[in-house]
Amino acid sequence: MTDRSTLDLSSRDPDWWRQAVVYQIYPRSFADADGDGLGDLRGVTRRLTHLAGLGVDALWLSPFYPSELADGGYDVADPRGVDPRLGTLDDFDDLVAEAHRLGLKVIVDIVPNHSSHRHAWFQEALYAGPGSAARDRYVFRDGRGEHGELPPSDWQSVFGGSAWKRVPDGQWYLHLFAPEQPDLNWENQEVRADYRTTLRFWSDRGVDGFRIDVAHALVKDLSEPLRDLGRPELSREEALTALPPGTHPFYDRDDVHEIYRDWRKILDAYRPPRMAVAEAWVPGARRALYARPDELGQAFNFEYLQAGWDAEELRQVITDSLATARAAGASATWVLSNHDVVRHASRLTLPPGTDLNAWLLSGGHAPAVDEAAGLRRARAATLLMLALPGSAYLYQGEELGLPEVADLPTEVLQDPIWEQTGHVRKGRDGCRVPLPWTTSGPSYGFGPGGAWLPQPPGFAAYAVEAQDGVEGSTLELYRSALRLRRKLLDGEELTWVADAPDGVLRFDRSGGWRCVANLSGAAVELPAGEVLLSSAPLEDGRVGPDTTVWLGR
Repeated sequence: MTDRSTLDLSSRDPDWWRQAVVYQIYPRSFADADGDGLGDLRGVTRRLTHLAGLGVDALWLSPFYPSELADGGYDVADPRGVDPRLGTLDDFDDLVAEAHRLGLKVIVDIVPNHSSHRHAWFQEALYAGPGSAARDRYVFRDGRGEHGELPPSDWQSVFGGSAWKRVPDGQWYLHLFAPEQPDLNWENQEVRADYRTTLRFWSDRGVDGFRIDVAHALVKDLSEPLRDLGRPELSREEALTALPPGTHPFYDRDDVHEIYRDWRKILDAYRPPRMAVAEAWVPGARRALYARPDELGQAFNFEYLQAGWDAEELRQVITDSLATARAAGASATWVLSNHDVVRHASRLTLPPGTDLNAWLLSGGHAPAVDEAAGLRRARAATLLMLALPGSAYLYQGEELGLPEVADLPTEVLQDPIWEQTGHVRKGRDGCRVPLPWTTSGPSYGFGPGGAWLPQPPGFAAYAVEAQDGVEGSTLELYRSALRLRRKLLDGEELTWVADAPDGVLRFDRSGGWRCVANLSGAAVELPAGEVLLSSAPLEDGRVGPDTTVWLGR
């Protein structure tokens, strides 16, 4: 275990996270050291020099805990362990030590809304029976109907179908996600105490921060009788806006903030304090509550991820996001891709209003995607994002320009969404295909053997080996942008330039530099200034369509 006396060597700046660039690693798809086809912690450690050379400030590890992979690792059987297929606690300690040696911070996922059904607590609850202390750690209820044969409420799972599953003795348990992910009861003090222990456990091992999964769903209104929503067909976003803020029976309830104020005391007891960022799918004004300094400090900005490739829409989202973060005393966050969404190199080039699930079900053919056009737009979007004040979260492989693998055969799909929706929603496997490191080999350098999801032949052209040192490659663009960003950042302010042409975003940053992003379909004049970096070559001194330029003054 890391010596507590050395923990502050990883960062002496308690606010390092405010404008950090964080690289998300989905461990099972990043690098495989032992050749079993599944990425592992030793594979991550061996590839950390890639992140250091890229120029990011931190890495965020998606779950590496013991799991049957019913939801890609987010079904956690032991929140203070390492899945044996991915390594050991010693391997984790080695990873943290090497990251810190390279100047990288380490953020880990915490999954507090639910556990795996294989968790020792849930197994105990099944055997203990109704009314037991073991069952009180979860949300068990009797069913409705003459014989308890109906679910206790009409609540729906995010993955489709009822959010309740019946056990052999007749009771039902709540699972807002997969049936293998029973929801914990946060009214139970033993649950609260256990997560305090988990935060300290990883902080003591040198972790610099935490990403909180489903941060908005921990607290539920469990008063009897359970309150039906009445419209189970509504999406979670629609359901939240259909009710007064803070009153939904299981999303974004006001009482959840008491938990995070308690956690902040633990995180602030370390030197430097541990950072945290909330995954909270809630409207901006409500998101700010999670990002307050006495709570988690930062929250993901999903409005930016969901925005279309439209200058006016993006300008409004950026303006609102900065205002929301400022009101909370936090810094803004920006993200274009992650392990749950279609990669932006494909998504941003699809026509507005495209049904992404229908597109995935078509294998990415309806409509067809022009990969070259998608990559050009993705590069422009990235340079725009990296010019914004606040933290940028990158998803593994986007620095290579990877597109979504939309044509995965249905027989290889692993995401539970596919089965749980009766083959109606294809799921998220297309953005989780293992990375290509080399242009050849059974898994393009991912590992000495094959990969747990098939990689398309086209991945060879995107491999690190194919782009390393190649002028104009996407990898070199990211390296240049992150190197420049580190030099240019000064303050967290942004000033819009009022006379920008239609379809163009122009803003000034503190320190005398400017960003120009042309989202229109025609080339525009380049403002005066030294060209520091461009996402695509200039066109006779003009900024072409789908191009972002950084200018010095």
